[in-house]
Amino acid sequence: MPRTKTSARATERDRELAHRIGQRIREARHRAGFTQQQLAGDRYTKAYVSALETGIARPSMVALNHIALRLNLPPSHFIDEAHPVWTRLEVDMQLASGEWQAAADGYSALLADSPDESSRADLLRGLAEALARLDRGKETIAAATEAARLYGLASRVADAALARYWLAYGLYQSDNEPDARSLLTALLEQVRAGLNVEPDFEMRLLTSLAAVESRAGQAPRALAYLEEARGQAADLDDRRRAAFLFNLAIGYREVGDFEAAIRAGTQGMALYRAAGAIFESARIENDLALAYLATGQVERARELASDARMQIETTGDERWMAAVADTEAQVALASGDPAEALRLAAEARAYAERSGNQLAGLAAMVTAARAMRVGGQVAESEAQFAEAATVARSSRVPHRLREILREWADLRADAGDHRGAYELSSEALAVN
Repeated sequence: MPRTKTSARATERDRELAHRIGQRIREARHRAGFTQQQLAGDRYTKAYVSALETGIARPSMVALNHIALRLNLPPSHFIDEAHPVWTRLEVDMQLASGEWQAAADGYSALLADSPDESSRADLLRGLAEALARLDRGKETIAAATEAARLYGLASRVADAALARYWLAYGLYQSDNEPDARSLLTALLEQVRAGLNVEPDFEMRLLTSLAAVESRAGQAPRALAYLEEARGQAADLDDRRRAAFLFNLAIGYREVGDFEAAIRAGTQGMALYRAAGAIFESARIENDLALAYLATGQVERARELASDARMQIETTGDERWMAAVADTEAQVALASGDPAEALRLAAEARAYAERSGNQLAGLAAMVTAARAMRVGGQVAESEAQFAEAATVARSSRVPHRLREILREWADLRADAGDHRGAYELSSEALAVN
């Protein structure tokens, strides 16, 4: 499922607001005698607090509540008269410009005013999209389900289809690929039967189906969906075309065509940078690092991963920090430094646990197991593979489970446990 969390260029009013809030955070922190790291706590990073205090970023209400609690102040101390009064147009503009947290806050505030059912459906659909962009799958499901129900009662078929798209998005984020696939396939059939939703809706469905198949380990099928969507991507604006190229790069990398992955990823990164979408550019850099690593270009992979870390640290997004730290761990392992790989894998796992990013946490376990094996820690590697296999069995990611079981079997075979290796290999063959 394409994830397009980005920060648009701020308006002058947004910059002024962010600056005022940042000043108040810094003043309150100094009065409390906190360092930036102490204020960040376990939830955020020092870089994120620094970005808030300098006005580079504006806090979400969740982040502001966290900061206010740590400083023993009411959230209103920081917002005061600067807090914007939400209007439907303003919130829709926040959503369109990629200010996902601001949009989610705005839609929630408007919903609290008990609008009529038609307006409520529209607000819920907007909220579902904002929540999906923020990787809050379970909340997305609730909002999208209610929006689809209300649209259905009003016979607003096209709007109901859009709500169900975000429902599928939430299901995907909640690791329910079978239901996400079923819903997206049904929507694709509706569109091809003549349902007119939005100009690029069919392409979005194809791209989303590709993401579902990719996570399920069906890389060739995922790439087929992306190739089908390619012809429809020519008329997209730069930001959406960049998002498509990002997903295409992932598809190529997962089928082993690393040169094609690098070409598509580089094009997408250039478009995101031109659009000012730094966060998305950093995500592509992280994926490009993996593609370069697979071709043996370790130093280039290191440069890209390092740059991705610097960009993502300023956002405080721990879900993606988990992915970047694991990429850096893989680079360290490829460089012959298993100790550094273990340190970075532990960092990745900590980010993953705090942010609920189970897939990144699983990837970090596998990287750690490999580093232990390279470092001669056979028993520790065995235990780590066992833990990773347990998580993979429950996470419904069959290709990852097969990979873990095969590597674990190789470890046992090298240790002379051929019976144990045979049992694991048999289990890997039976994984569907």
